Amino acid sequence: MEKRSLLENHTAGISIIAFVIAVAISMGYYQFLYVPQSNQKPVLPPEVLNPPHSIQVTIVPGSSSPSQTINFVPKAVQGSLGVSSRVVWTNTDSVPHSVTSDNNYKDVISGSFNSIDHIGLIPPQQKFTFVFTADGVYAYHCEPHPWMQGKVTILKQKF
Repeated sequence: MEKRSLLENHTAGISIIAFVIAVAISMGYYQFLYVPQSNQKPVLPPEVLNPPHSIQVTIVPGSSSPSQTINFVPKAVQGSLGVSSRVVWTNTDSVPHSVTSDNNYKDVISGSFNSIDHIGLIPPQQKFTFVFTADGVYAYHCEPHPWMQGKVTILKQKF
């Protein structure tokens, strides 16, 4: 009976050690291989990361007034991925504004399509620049003035 109890204790000890080793290997894989690979940014052509042309959008004076229907000029812009996928908004109004994605879009390289996350509200006479690295249609608005709405369309280019 004593031998059986000793054998069961020995087996239990080996099982516990094997379990601890398996957990340690799993944690090591997760921390040192899985997480770095899953957080790695994709490799994109240089022209996508730094397009040669920019699209200019002006936030016009008086845009903070709900009665003014013209605020982002132009209201809808179209660019080409890797050619003109950088958009620059210039606030010529006397009031701070934002450029905020309608659907919380996050670009894999540029991050959140929301000026508040990058620079806060865009002060008068200041600019906000965003580079789109994926084709798509991106609707946006001004957070403090939701009647201000615009749209960026980025078309795919063949590389």
